Amino acid sequence: MKLTRRQSVQRRHRRIRKKVSGTTECPRLAVFRSNQHIYAQVIDDIDQQTLAAASTLEPVLKKSLFSGSTCEASAAVGKLIAQRTINKGIEKVVFDRGGNLYHGRVKALADAAREAGLQF
Repeated sequence: MKLTRRQSVQRRHRRIRKKVSGTTECPRLAVFRSNQHIYAQVIDDIDQQTLAAASTLEPVLKKSLFSGSTCEASAAVGKLIAQRTINKGIEKVVFDRGGNLYHGRVKALADAAREAGLQF
């Protein structure tokens, strides 16, 4: 039986989440990519809290971006999530690509977050 692309992403996401978990000292940077936007959250899985979040839907980014589905938009979200996370005193995170391949928009977000000072 051939899986659809969405089913393949969900299967990879479940497999990744078995191994990747965020703690208070080193939370999880979770990425969700839709066709039109990209979202990033820094999550403490032990306390079940979202510590910081950013997406292309935010007014700060929406005005300056032509589209939310480009690598440039993903890089802007990566920089913003890194700034917000570092302002909270967190410099180390675990990267959760959400079942997506580490390529294109997901990679652009991760690289921008690293450049802005996050370590993973």
